Amino acid sequence: MTTPHRFSRQNPLTGRIRVPGDKSISHRSLMLGALAVGETTVTGLLEGEDVLATAAAMRAMGAGVERDEGGTWRIHGVGVGGLLQPERALDMGNSGTSTRLLMGLLASHPVTAAFTGDASLSGRPMGRVIEPLSRMGASFEPSPGGTLPLMMRGAHPAVPISYRLPVASAQVKSAVLLAGLNTAGITTVIEPVPTRDHSERMLAGFGAKLEIGEDDGANGKERVIRLHGEAELKPQTIEVPGDPSSAAFFIVAALVTEGSDLVIENVGLNPTRAGLVEVLRQMGGSIEEMDPREVGGEPVADLRVRHSALSGIEVDPAIAPSMIDEFPVFFVAAALANGRTTTSGLDELRVKESDRLSAMATALTAIGARVEERGDGLVIDGTGGEPLAGGGPVTTHLDHRIAMSMAIAGLASRNGVEVDDTAPIATSFPNFMALLEGAMR
Repeated sequence: MTTPHRFSRQNPLTGRIRVPGDKSISHRSLMLGALAVGETTVTGLLEGEDVLATAAAMRAMGAGVERDEGGTWRIHGVGVGGLLQPERALDMGNSGTSTRLLMGLLASHPVTAAFTGDASLSGRPMGRVIEPLSRMGASFEPSPGGTLPLMMRGAHPAVPISYRLPVASAQVKSAVLLAGLNTAGITTVIEPVPTRDHSERMLAGFGAKLEIGEDDGANGKERVIRLHGEAELKPQTIEVPGDPSSAAFFIVAALVTEGSDLVIENVGLNPTRAGLVEVLRQMGGSIEEMDPREVGGEPVADLRVRHSALSGIEVDPAIAPSMIDEFPVFFVAAALANGRTTTSGLDELRVKESDRLSAMATALTAIGARVEERGDGLVIDGTGGEPLAGGGPVTTHLDHRIAMSMAIAGLASRNGVEVDDTAPIATSFPNFMALLEGAMR
C-alpha cells in the first residue's frame, strides 16, 4: 500500500535536531559484534528496516541480539567462524548493504544460505560481489541477471586473494575484507579510488590486524588494505554518530529555505563521507562545524546551517565516492542555485535502489527544474534562488532517498510537491517526517 504525501513551503528550519545513527556503522556494529567473543553494546543504532534486517540475520545465524528498554543494543557474539547455518532464507528487505556484506561474511563459513529481498533489491546486481567471493572459493546460484533470490555456499577453507576493485565500492571492499576474517593468510584489497572506510576503522577497533598503505598504480597512488585472517575479535562499546546521509536532507533544506538557522547535532564527518558538506560550501553554503570531537574513532561535530545564496559549480568527479548517497538531495540544491551545476563520474547511481540519475532528472523536470541527463551525470541550470513550480505526483521507484529529496524540493516550491510514496523512507530514516515538521514549527 502506497503512502503519498504533499510537501510544501512552510516556516524556516530553526532550533536543534539530532538525526538517526549512521547506517553504515550500525550494520557493521551488528556484524562485527556477532563475530566477537563476549558482549558488544551499541547506543545510537539506526533502527530503520535495513539495519533491523541485519539484526534479524545475525540472530538467525546464532548470535544473541537484543535491545533493552533504554535503546541500548547488546550483541552476544559467537566468534569468527562460529556462525551457524540459518534454518530459513535471510530476508534482506530493501538493504543492499546487508546483502553484500553478509555474503562476504558467510563466504568463508561452512554454511549454505539463501538470500531474498523486496522487488527493488531483487533488481539490483550482485555480480560485483559474487566475482571476488567466488575466487575465494564460495559458490553462488543467483537469479538470472545475477540478482536475488540467491543461494550461496561458503568455502571452508577459503582462499585469501589480492583483489583490485574495478569500480569504487565500499560494499565490495567490505565484503572481501569480511570474508578474509575467517580465511587463513592475508586478504588484500586494492582501491584505485578511496571509498568510505568505516569497515577498516571498525575492524581495527574490534582487534583485527590490518595494514593500510599506498602503492604506485597505473593512474597514480592506490590505497592497499591487507587483512590478516583467522582474527580474534574483542567485544566493543560503540556510540554510533549521526548519519551524514540523513543529515544531508536537513542541510540542504536549511540552505534553500529562507530564514533558516538550524543546528544538527552529533553528525559523523568521516572524510570519506563528508563530500557533500565540502561541495555545498564551494557553492556558498553556510555550514559551520561546532564542537568537533572524536567518537569511537570517527570524527563528529554539530553543524550550524543557515539559509544561503548558492552558486552553480562543476563538481569534481574525484569527490563523488565521498557523497555518492547524497547526490539526489544535492541535485535539489543545484536546481535552486544561481547558474549551472555539472556532475560527472556518477555511473554508480544507476545501480542503487533505483537509477537515481534518471529518477531525479525526471522528478526535478516534472516540478519545473531545468535538467539535462547525461550518461554519467546531470547538468542542472538553477533558478537563482527562485522557488520551483512544484507539482507531481513524482515517481520515487520505492527509493527512500528519492522520496526524501523530493520532499525537500517541495519546501522550496510555489505549489508544493506530491511524492507518490513515502513508505520506503522507513528503510533508513523512520522519524524523517516528524523531525522535518518539528524543525519548521
